[in-house]
Amino acid sequence: MAKRVRGRVRRRERKNVDRGMAHIHSTFNNTIVSISDMNGNVICWASSGGQGFKGSRKSTPFAAQMAAEKAAKIAIDHGMREIEVTVKGPGAGREAAIRSLQAAGLEVSLIKDVTPIPHNGCRPPKRRRV
Repeated sequence: MAKRVRGRVRRRERKNVDRGMAHIHSTFNNTIVSISDMNGNVICWASSGGQGFKGSRKSTPFAAQMAAEKAAKIAIDHGMREIEVTVKGPGAGREAAIRSLQAAGLEVSLIKDVTPIPHNGCRPPKRRRV
């Protein structure tokens, strides 16, 4: 029988950063909000799926709002006050996530769209026939 090993649980240390960046990756299926310091080291993140939304509800603006609220709350606990927002992707939760970050008490100094645009790359999905 294997011996039970008691591992030490490491608590996340509080980082004291007042400025940072929020990366909102909004796809057709999900929205992921990552908040990092100015060097790009991720402090916290949250996603629509992580908030308990399943299936098509993950892609809604409300789910993106909840994810952004959670990430903003953790970032404020780390001492963050001002953020620059970069938005990537075509999803529905882009604007809702930005509004939610502002409503949570973070001052948005810059909003930048970094959605990659193909120079005629992959073939897009076929049209839906409903």
